[in-house]
Amino acid sequence: MYRIGIDEINELKKVIESGDLFKINDGIRESRKVEDKLKSIFKAEYSIFMTSGHAALTSALVALGIGPGDQVIVPAYTYIATAIAVVAAGAIPVIAEVDDTLTISPADIERKITPATKAIMPVHIQGFPCNMDAIGKIAKRHNLFVIEDACQAVGGKYKDKYLGTIGDAGAFSFNYFKIASCGEGGGFLTNNKDAFERALIYHDSSAIAFFGDQLEGVSTPNFCGQEFRSNEICAAVLNVQLDRLDEILTDLRKNKKYLMEKLSDVATFIPSNDIEGDCGTTLAFSFDSADKAWNFAYTEGIRGTIPIRTGKHVYRNWDCIMEKRGAFNPLMDPFRMEANKGIIPDYREDMCPETLDKLSKAVYMSVNPDATKEELDATVEAVRKAIAGL
Repeated sequence: MYRIGIDEINELKKVIESGDLFKINDGIRESRKVEDKLKSIFKAEYSIFMTSGHAALTSALVALGIGPGDQVIVPAYTYIATAIAVVAAGAIPVIAEVDDTLTISPADIERKITPATKAIMPVHIQGFPCNMDAIGKIAKRHNLFVIEDACQAVGGKYKDKYLGTIGDAGAFSFNYFKIASCGEGGGFLTNNKDAFERALIYHDSSAIAFFGDQLEGVSTPNFCGQEFRSNEICAAVLNVQLDRLDEILTDLRKNKKYLMEKLSDVATFIPSNDIEGDCGTTLAFSFDSADKAWNFAYTEGIRGTIPIRTGKHVYRNWDCIMEKRGAFNPLMDPFRMEANKGIIPDYREDMCPETLDKLSKAVYMSVNPDATKEELDATVEAVRKAIAGL
């Protein structure tokens, strides 16, 4: 969370004083406001506010009819929730390399497509836009769905189109670590009415037909799903956070651009598919060896992060995926389902060597949207000194 203050407190106060904490009410209807803002800001036809980015991803998969017998291609570098969402839908994740941008490699997507492939799930990790033109062409050629994991990229763009709105469906996360936060929350976006109806039912099937007018105009029959419904307290905070989003992104991008310009003569940066659309949260350096990356990251004043060391963001650390434990009950486990027989990859720790190599030679530094010029200049000096000492 970058910025929070009295405005969030005042909005929370209204909800608590109203006594209407449940999502469906006749009062201030904060959840409805969130969904309207998501549609308005991101130019999407339909939106649903729910409990998490994982909930939004799973809802998107189910809404597009993906399940047992299907494969979904995901990047080797993303949070484990991306792959778990595929398994939650009953499908099988196929893990693809990332390219020099540290986002999913279109070339490896092509190599990983099989007759069972149903969808591609590009992840705009760290707010870095994926190559959506190339991914879109692949998807069209092979008749595949594209589900964007924009959980770390709320407000990011690719060629002036908002991330999360370019594919068939998109997912946002609003947890504590994201650009706009309500502690925990998620957003589902689509321009497909059928997908919206299915996601609406799936995300809250135990209540969707029994509270308010949520099914007004919906023709899809109700079916059993999950309970990913959020609440008015989270929505109240998120409404203010969404109002802050543009100024947060503006300051992130401004400060990242300043740092990159001041360091362009000494540093090599991770390339971008759209540097203007990049969210600006992360200054990403590339080195020609893992040792140099390590030494740079741990130089005094740098406080860098090496992405290979970010635990569950790296495929080889996805224990439940790598060891094919898709559910506690074996009959509910997609890795043991008859429909998935013959389409389960041989997951190996060394199966994406290019990804492991690139992640070991990269270093991230967080960008502070509230940094002063003096603080930014101090960062520039620290980076210059660290690079000179390699």
